[in-house]
Amino acid sequence: MTRIEMERLRETPLKTAPYSYVTVENFVPVDMLESIAEDFPDLDLPGSFPAEELDYGPRFAELLERLARDDFRDAIAEKFDIDLTDRPMTCTVRGAAQRKDGQIHTDSKTKLITVLIYLNPPWQAEGGRLRVLRSGTDLNDFAEEIEPSSGNLLIFRRADNSWHGHEPFEGTRRSIQINWVTSQAVADKEKARHRVSARLKRFNPFASRASSMR
Repeated sequence: MTRIEMERLRETPLKTAPYSYVTVENFVPVDMLESIAEDFPDLDLPGSFPAEELDYGPRFAELLERLARDDFRDAIAEKFDIDLTDRPMTCTVRGAAQRKDGQIHTDSKTKLITVLIYLNPPWQAEGGRLRVLRSGTDLNDFAEEIEPSSGNLLIFRRADNSWHGHEPFEGTRRSIQINWVTSQAVADKEKARHRVSARLKRFNPFASRASSMR
């Protein structure tokens, strides 16, 4: 059965500068990563794909099911002092990055909480490492840099100053993104947008992609 390090998440202190966030290394234990990687969706195009639109194996499915449980949501709600009980959750998957990804942004105001889980081997590239930024103008002014690998976890509460981004990278960069959003209408709109975008990418891999890689 796929495991996640719930106790370590509960015990890790919340960081409040430059905004509210928490990181947990190896949140998906290292001994689980190889089997999950084998069952990861076959994604060689950049961009976000709705999890429900993808084909994947049983170990990856177990991970998604585990992340959808109430105890994961409730641990995050307690950590960030926010009620997520009736807030819809969305889940997208990324398999690759392009060089224009990673531009500085805060996430949309309809997102309450963003969760990022990285499922890559130990990271060797200089680019692609997510940075928790102190401003929206300087990618090198960061409070923390998260290696996008080894089951590492980042959770942050969306705010007007929740700036983040990364240096350019092109290639395989696997992650799961979960968001709790303001309403079901927002969740439905986001799913529809990603669904259409995913189909366009499959039809035309060279089509313009507006979203940024986390």
